[in-house]
Amino acid sequence: MGLRLNSEENLAEKATKSKSKQNNNLVAYAFLSPWIIGFILFSGFPILVSFFLSLTEWNLLGDIKFIGLKNYIEMFMTGSRFWNTLKVTLIYVIFGVLASVIWSLFLAVLLNMKVKGIGIFEFIFFIPAVTPIVALVFSFQLMLHDQLGIVNYILSIMGIDGPNWLNSTTWAMPVVIFITLFTYSTGQMMLIFSAALKDVPKELYEACDIDGAGFFKKFFNVTLPSISPILLFNLVISCVNILNGSFSLIYPLTNGGPNGATNVLSLDIYNNAFKLFRMGYASALSVVLFAIIAIFSIVQFKLSSKWVYYEN
Repeated sequence: MGLRLNSEENLAEKATKSKSKQNNNLVAYAFLSPWIIGFILFSGFPILVSFFLSLTEWNLLGDIKFIGLKNYIEMFMTGSRFWNTLKVTLIYVIFGVLASVIWSLFLAVLLNMKVKGIGIFEFIFFIPAVTPIVALVFSFQLMLHDQLGIVNYILSIMGIDGPNWLNSTTWAMPVVIFITLFTYSTGQMMLIFSAALKDVPKELYEACDIDGAGFFKKFFNVTLPSISPILLFNLVISCVNILNGSFSLIYPLTNGGPNGATNVLSLDIYNNAFKLFRMGYASALSVVLFAIIAIFSIVQFKLSSKWVYYEN
């Protein structure tokens, strides 16, 4: 009889815990529901529509005509322009991500040094990061002008004939990558790295001091492993931000020129959609851009198991 009562009490306790867990889950989903609804309406649904439109031919005015995979066939089989655009996009994202992450980490290390007035330096650097991108681009256009720009003026004082930076197929992409260092994404990563560096255990550095380790040994053996999860986060976020934000930077700066040297996928999507009114082909390009972002993110997460250290 006693065993039966204990069994019934255990069942009742389990049922109560299960009901409590369900209630907690419902509360959590209730708090998450605005984000879930927003994601479905403003991200999930447009992605599905873009995929559908990539299988059609549509000029925004006439009827939508289903054509299957013809847009993708044209893109990959006969689109020599597409392959150049894809190459430029990959070059921009790879070197842009590496440059911005390394630069923001370097600045964060400087910010964590005990130097007077370091807060002023942080403020001064973050000003360009919160400047509207159009104003930032216009400023760099003036500075890099081949005849009126201050950069070529300084080079001329040094006896160097400066190039036409934004109209040179050699220099246009390096200039775009350089300007990327002053965008909001880099400033944001700098602050995230700076916060992560403050959480590195001080006793690890003290142990390195006892062993006589120098700055670089401390950095590569203590600092990087300790902030590796944050480094992975910034790599992924930087990749997504650079690909998504490339249009707002490159369109007013070079408009994809010269000769397609800076013509990334986002510009090609815009030109096909709103200049040539090829919404189907533009949607196919959008699907490819989405796939590139997904592939880069998946590869980074897969490789992270070899170098990201998580504390237990």
